[in-house]
Amino acid sequence: MSLLSLTCSQSIYFSTSPPQHLPTKFKNFPFPTTSSTRAATLKFSPFSQRLLGNGNWVSHRNRFHAKSADSEPNANQPSAQVSQENGTVSNSSGNPSTSFLSILCPLLKLFSGGDPSQERNYSLELATSSLSTLARLPWGSKALSDNLYSEEITTLDPPMRLQLFEFEACPFCRRVREAMTELDLSVEVYPCPKGSLRHREMVRRSGGKEQFPFLIDPNTGISLYESGDIVNYLFQQYGKGRSPSTGLLESTLFTGWMPTILRAGRGMTLWEKARQDPPPKKLELFSYENNAYARIVREALCELELAYILHNVGEGSAWTKLLLDASQSKDVPYFIDPNTGAQFGDYKKILSYLFQTYSAATV
Repeated sequence: MSLLSLTCSQSIYFSTSPPQHLPTKFKNFPFPTTSSTRAATLKFSPFSQRLLGNGNWVSHRNRFHAKSADSEPNANQPSAQVSQENGTVSNSSGNPSTSFLSILCPLLKLFSGGDPSQERNYSLELATSSLSTLARLPWGSKALSDNLYSEEITTLDPPMRLQLFEFEACPFCRRVREAMTELDLSVEVYPCPKGSLRHREMVRRSGGKEQFPFLIDPNTGISLYESGDIVNYLFQQYGKGRSPSTGLLESTLFTGWMPTILRAGRGMTLWEKARQDPPPKKLELFSYENNAYARIVREALCELELAYILHNVGEGSAWTKLLLDASQSKDVPYFIDPNTGAQFGDYKKILSYLFQTYSAATV
């Protein structure tokens, strides 16, 4: 059956009521209302758990799956959900998702240099990563605190870390990470490479479909797909009302694909020798989105499907002191593994350590 012949229905997930503890400035965010379901058939959804900062799934308020009465699928055909953003089609029969990136992935792998754990041509690696940085300037390099008032923090650091499910090569995920650099946010990143053993299933259980990026904010109970919606939410919730930088949202369709192509699909697919069991404690990485060296490390973390705490320290970041205390330097990347006590500031050493320590052969 061809992609175009699939019977598609537009589905939405929403809470029975908006969170009561959202700040006043976020009251205009377009939460679904009862009027949007006037002609809909409500069905209880099994996705009644969400992920908190400690990695545990806990019950939360009920969600409902609203399906338009005139879009009921043919009983002989599987229903599907289509994302206009990344082309993902989630088939309810359990067949693999089809997307543009899934078609692009094997083509890029032909030029990616093969096994990511093997010795690399680091001159070529750095050249392509540096070109990727140039393609995305100025986004993802500076913190909001530097853009506005250098003497005060202009973002609100949430009590519980946001949780971002993404994969490094995805241009729409990149858009969200750029926004997080501007907002100076430390977040928990759950890489979801193709072939994922853990994190993609968590997204399906929590949100109902395998689409990225996917954000969970345990501070408000909000979970969102669609990178544009996520960026707008982040700025309204944690940016003191400031809008995203000019061009950040619009530029993704033009230059957002350049790092994906230049890096030949690095950070897209699970390494076949990656360990299946995650380490007890999350790794930590000091980085900012558009840094050429840090990009290479994030790609490896994605290919190993290792969850980590991402400390964004772009130019003007209020958290630079934390980096200085840890490494006595402002340079990124800086990597910490609390499971072994290892700490590195050289991207080559970080790569070597990751593929040696978190290979299935070392278990």
